[in-house]
Formats: sequence, C-alpha cells, structure tokens
Amino acid sequence: MSFDFDATVVGAGAVGLACGRALARRGLSVLVLEEQPHIGQGVSSRNSEVIHGGLYYPTGSLKARFCVEGRRALYAFLDSHKVDYRRCGKLVVATEAAEVSRIEAIFAQAVTNGVENLEHLTGAQARTLEPELNAHAAILSPESGVFDSHGYMLALQGEIEDAGGSVVVSAPFERAAPLPGGGFTARVGGEGATEVTSRLLVTAPGLSAQAVAARIEGYPADRIPARHLGKGVYFRLTGAAPFDRLIYPPPIPGALGTHYRRDLGGQGVFGPDLAYVETEDYSVDPAEREEFVRYIRRFWPNVQADRLTPDYAGIRPKLHGPGEVQPDFQLHGREVHGIDGLVALFGIESPGLTSSLAIGEAVAGMLAHD
Repeated sequence: MSFDFDATVVGAGAVGLACGRALARRGLSVLVLEEQPHIGQGVSSRNSEVIHGGLYYPTGSLKARFCVEGRRALYAFLDSHKVDYRRCGKLVVATEAAEVSRIEAIFAQAVTNGVENLEHLTGAQARTLEPELNAHAAILSPESGVFDSHGYMLALQGEIEDAGGSVVVSAPFERAAPLPGGGFTARVGGEGATEVTSRLLVTAPGLSAQAVAARIEGYPADRIPARHLGKGVYFRLTGAAPFDRLIYPPPIPGALGTHYRRDLGGQGVFGPDLAYVETEDYSVDPAEREEFVRYIRRFWPNVQADRLTPDYAGIRPKLHGPGEVQPDFQLHGREVHGIDGLVALFGIESPGLTSSLAIGEAVAGMLAHD
C-alpha cells in the first residue's frame, strides 16, 4: 500500500523535530504535526536553555546516555547551523561543609557517565573564577552552556523541509488507528481538517503525551504512565549579571533546583523551582520572590531582593509525584504497547532539550526495521 508519508511525528518541540530530522536523514518522507500556531511553543519554549553536561543521571539510564551523546551532537549541530550558544561552563557548588559529600557523589557519577574535563575546586579556586560566589567547594563542568533553543528548532525544521518533509502548525492531532496491512491513518484537526496515512508514527507532544497515546486505537491504557505537572518559575535580575558561569547548588528531590544562568542577552536569570500543580498555569506570583532570595543567598550572599522581577514559568511533563523516585525517559516501542511502527515518548523533561538529537536518533533506530 502507498502512504502519504513514511512517518508522522506528533509534536513540533525540540524532541519531535529532532525525531523528524533523524527520520528524514534516513531518506524517509516526514510529516510533523503541531497543534500550536508556531513550533516550540510548549515545554521547549519555557525552560532554561541550558546545555547540560550529563553529570547527575543514574548509571546506565537513558538520561545519562542521551544527555552526553546529545550534548556532543548539539554543539556540532549549533556550529554547523550557526545557531548562537555560549559554552560558559557550570559550577556545582557546595555552599557549606555539609554539602561537600553531595557534590563529590555528583563528580563520581559524572565521571561514570563519561562527562569530560571535570575539575574539583576548593572554595578559594571557585571564588577566583566567580568572586561573588559563596562556595565551600565546587565542581567545574566546562562542557555546560546556554543556547538559542528557538534558533535550534528552526534549524531542525529547516533540515526536515530541505529533505522534502513538512512541518505543519495549527494542526492538532485528533486520533490515529493502525491499518490492517500495517501503517496508520491519523485524523488532523484545525482549519484544514483531514486524514493522512503513514507507515510509522512517533508521538512526542510533551505535556500531551498521555492524552495523545489514549487517542491511538489499540494503545493499552494500562501502559500509559500517569502524568504529573511540575511547575517551575523564573525571576530575572535587573542590572549587571553577577556570574559568567552557570551556578547550581546540589539538586533538590525530583529536579536540579533553582539555579543561575546568564542568558545570551547578558542578563541573569534564576529558576526554576518545583511545585506540583493540577492544571497548566503559567502565572508567576511576585510573592515567591522572598523564597527565591532566601535560596539564592546560599550561593550569592549579595543578592538584593529589589533587583529580582517575575519573569516566566514552565511546566515539566513528570512521571512521578512528590516524594516518588524520579524515573527515566520512557520510549515506548512495540515491546511495550504491541503496535508495529509506533514509538510513544513520555516524561521527556530535563535534560530532554540537551538530549533531543540523541533521542531522535534512538527513535529512528527503534523504527528502522518496522
């Protein structure tokens, strides 16, 4: 049977576009569907734009593997497409003696994960690099950075389209069903509602992952993981940025915690914190500033509250609730749901942006023989 496309990808965020690119690079015709009027308006537009080194993630996990592989591929991609970035490095800081053992454990994990060029620093050495920093000790990860995530996604879209594929916005995925002889038919809503057929189907819609999977005929409901929404807010600093490098205290349960970055425009930004919510609420309560100041003062004693202004919020598509163990990325193939030619992605939160090229390659590899 002939299909409209070889592969349909649901979701035009960084991961969906990276999946589309990986499939297009294998000579497949690709359709990427996005319900919003522009690409990258979901999780991909509400993050820290940090390129993670790969320090924290458990040995053998997809997060550990994809973060390191994805980071290496990402810098090469940004260079080749002339997308702006700054490999500024990261300091993971023990702000008191009690935290030293925690950052030493992070160092050991990072070495196991294959992260390059790590250094142990004393507090004095860390302050030589960043004079305003409060540090009892620190880890320096020179491979970490910040980048223009939207420029990156536009470059991914360009590669898909250069290969003859299509990225269609304002095109919500409504449902899909496997075809008797293999492949899928998908119903696409919006102004030009239609049905399309493809041999392969990939779902990478971020916060909508569970809802999209539930709209695929034959997807076992008991194989769709529970969804939890982890909200994080950011505050922006007016005036001069205090640090050049990324500054991270030890992680909090379930997330990396409130950290500092100097963005590509030269401004300091702090966040995200973590609060579990029931709905997609992107408001930022100015009253949270007091808690931010208390937390930031641990590593930047000179922070002034009146220089912090509410900025934006993001929501992570978490697979765990408060107090639960943070799980790995989930890439569901035929062995999970029993449907040929389908890969469904769940829980692609941090370090999903850094990992996106590696995730795309893994998904394309899973589908190579379908």
